[in-house]
Amino acid sequence: MRLKLGRSFYDRDTVELAQKLLGKIIVVKHGENIKRCRIVETEAYVKNDRANHAYRGMTQRNKSMFGPPGILYVYTVHTHYCMNVVRGGGEAVLIRAAEPLQNVDGRLDGPGRLCRELGVDRSFDGVDLCSSEKIWLEDDGYVFEKIAVTRRIGVTRDKHRLLRFFIADSPWVSRKKSPSIAETIKPV
Repeated sequence: MRLKLGRSFYDRDTVELAQKLLGKIIVVKHGENIKRCRIVETEAYVKNDRANHAYRGMTQRNKSMFGPPGILYVYTVHTHYCMNVVRGGGEAVLIRAAEPLQNVDGRLDGPGRLCRELGVDRSFDGVDLCSSEKIWLEDDGYVFEKIAVTRRIGVTRDKHRLLRFFIADSPWVSRKKSPSIAETIKPV
């Protein structure tokens, strides 16, 4: 049984949200075609974090990050789209990689590949995951044993922070060997 996630799921500490999103299912509906994939890797972007797009406050580009919990923040980097689940107050969680489950044929190991395969583009920016008919997250009760914790990938500021999380031993993560795993923890 799959349960659509409600607002209260997203309304929590951003680091905890990044860990809780692991194992959840992204569902994207394009007409009659429904794609599903399981989130296996995330990165948290928190307050006082120079790598966070909202570090210097609200702009036209990042205003979705200041919406209520459960909104999508989608931006472009190097011609690729990246999808973030908003915590609110300028904090969000980047979805880095996923495991294909239904009607997904391409690679999902990296935020740009994930968005391209799911058909997520800038038009999804600001979409409410709690009420949208075209994209939402589900919980099917999936259980895993350990979360690997590392530094984030591709950031140049505050790169020492351990804010990347992935399901340990998942073959679907974007980069398994770099940066090295700092620790493994039990799911929250």
